Amino acid sequence: MSAAIRQYLVITGNYWAFTLTDGALRMLVVLHFHQLGYSPLEVAMLFVFYEFFGVVTNLVGGYLGARLGLNRTMNIGLFLQLVALAMLAVPSQALTIPLVMAAQALSGIAKDLNKMSAKSGIKLLVPGDQQGKLYRWVALLTGSKNTLKGVGFFLGGGLLVWTGFQGAMIIMGAVLFLVWLASLFLLGQDLGRSKAKPKFSQILSKSRAINVLSAARLFLFSARDVWFVVALPVYLHTVFGWDFWQVGGFMAIWVIGYGAVQTLAPYFTGKNTGTTPAKGVIAGWAAALALVPAAIALGLTQELSPQLVVVGGLLLFGVLFAVNSSLHSYLIVSFARGDGVSLDVGFYYMSNAAGRLLGTLLSGGVYQLYGLEACLWISAVFVALAALLTLALPAPEQPVNQAVSSQQG
Repeated sequence: MSAAIRQYLVITGNYWAFTLTDGALRMLVVLHFHQLGYSPLEVAMLFVFYEFFGVVTNLVGGYLGARLGLNRTMNIGLFLQLVALAMLAVPSQALTIPLVMAAQALSGIAKDLNKMSAKSGIKLLVPGDQQGKLYRWVALLTGSKNTLKGVGFFLGGGLLVWTGFQGAMIIMGAVLFLVWLASLFLLGQDLGRSKAKPKFSQILSKSRAINVLSAARLFLFSARDVWFVVALPVYLHTVFGWDFWQVGGFMAIWVIGYGAVQTLAPYFTGKNTGTTPAKGVIAGWAAALALVPAAIALGLTQELSPQLVVVGGLLLFGVLFAVNSSLHSYLIVSFARGDGVSLDVGFYYMSNAAGRLLGTLLSGGVYQLYGLEACLWISAVFVALAALLTLALPAPEQPVNQAVSSQQG
């Protein structure tokens, strides 16, 4: 086994372990506090710091990764998640809003340090002339991560039933502690450290391709989270009458399937030959996705079977969203600079986090005021905007290495 593959496995293992706790924690917070009588908007507000600090972390974390090395930023992320879990491992009566929001802030920082480090690390493990391999490795990492996030949703719902909120925090913290100790010894030293020490002013991307892709990513993830984060779990529980186990299990299955499709995305798009996917192809996938939430909203207003409309529409949305997300994830790693890769990846995922923040806020507020249909219409508009932005990407079928060099001047 080559050194690159060993490091890929360590990075992926860290990412997997973190993702399990991240998915479970999100489901635990949503269901536990809804059970305590919090409104959808109040539940959404618990995640504001999680998403806000994700924006800040991606912007600054890329700089830190280039300065300190990606091994350090990944291990710091694992440690901060341990601290967040420890903060929440208190009796229910001690779970105050400020405490939960502070823990969510640490978890948001941890999540995006971990993600930025993992995605940037892969760029450094694959030779620049093997773009097909890079696409497959990124798709595998991203897809498997989301599959395990779905398992995390299922795990969160199960732990809430079996052990309660406090017990779940203790169990997840103990397992992640062992992963963190292993990572300290196994992850390569100085992975991703820039040869030329970057200046702090370099954290803002100057590449047109990355700027356009980042803007499209913001709208893409806002479109998902505007109805998926708070509105959908609450809708399934209150309108369909599903219990917490059913809600957690269904959303887990959805995310697991979504991750599986992401892993296979290079074969769906046919773009595993070392060239940048044509912008028309990328825009086409986004346009197809925009039709799904609009169709679900129309189906609900026409008083069709809500179970059939929502569940069937959600499955189709998952397939199309997975392909869109996988294409974006490949393009950012491909467009990023080789030296100081974390600066570009961090900037891109800052936009990703900003989209999640916007979607989370809208998910609670719009659902509480206007219902699920309004969330779906907003989702359709946001995806349409993402499709339009992708038309401003580099020329279709341009070789990746040329596209990167031309964008960097």
